[in-house]
Amino acid sequence: MTLPVPPSSPLPAGSAASRHQDAEQAPALLLAAGRGERMRPLTDHTPKPLLQVHGRPLLAWHLHALAHAGVPRVVINTAWLGEQITEHFGSFFGLQRTTDKREQLSISYSNEGLDFGGALETAGGIARALPLLDSDVFWLAAGDVFMPAFGFAAAAVRAFRHSGALARLWLVPNPPQHPRGDFGLSDAGLALNLQEADPRPRYTYSTVALLHRDLFAPPWCDIAPGNPQGVRAALAPLLRRAMDNGRVQAELHTGRWVDVGTPQRLVDLNAETLSP
Repeated sequence: MTLPVPPSSPLPAGSAASRHQDAEQAPALLLAAGRGERMRPLTDHTPKPLLQVHGRPLLAWHLHALAHAGVPRVVINTAWLGEQITEHFGSFFGLQRTTDKREQLSISYSNEGLDFGGALETAGGIARALPLLDSDVFWLAAGDVFMPAFGFAAAAVRAFRHSGALARLWLVPNPPQHPRGDFGLSDAGLALNLQEADPRPRYTYSTVALLHRDLFAPPWCDIAPGNPQGVRAALAPLLRRAMDNGRVQAELHTGRWVDVGTPQRLVDLNAETLSP
């Protein structure tokens, strides 16, 4: 599938700057395995990442941004109606203006539904996909989040690789459906595992992150490499352990962000006028 590139593309195809950016980039894991219970009946026959947002499948917005940022390859984890996702996107996702391989995403799939009969939750799914990612650092994003202005910048990857952190999270202001938020944010740019009585503000985890593969090894995680047993595990407990040891960075994203979690949110999103 091809999508147009924004006219203000900052790096010409094939330029030295473009090749340097590609070399600094990291692969990405897109989470697309969930059942989408709150989106029923829309998700009874269509996986949520394929629901249309302004004329594109929701997941295609992330793929377009990743390709535009020079990310070389993506792993998509699937479970519910996963065969529709693999059939739709295939093995490559390219930008419309060129057939240059540097501007194409190579796509592979971690088929949790086929392998284990269902989704493995976030940490379980990441652990399963790590051999396919084959990288010390990788991007993570959920396939049911609309975040069109996020750039997946190579500079963020470079800084993260040299930081010693296990994760870097992008937080957003709390939406109406999640007023309590998830994590705090220190002046030094660290994510905080705040206790219930702590009065400091909390923000919502956007689902976009840079992660280091060491977060999925002891002492933070006890799932066997590659998760051969199909262990189901959440990501938040791993992040909180790492936060308590000062190993999770964070920053606030103030651009457009929508958790497309209900049919009404999808209707409202499609009724909006997109900024150019």
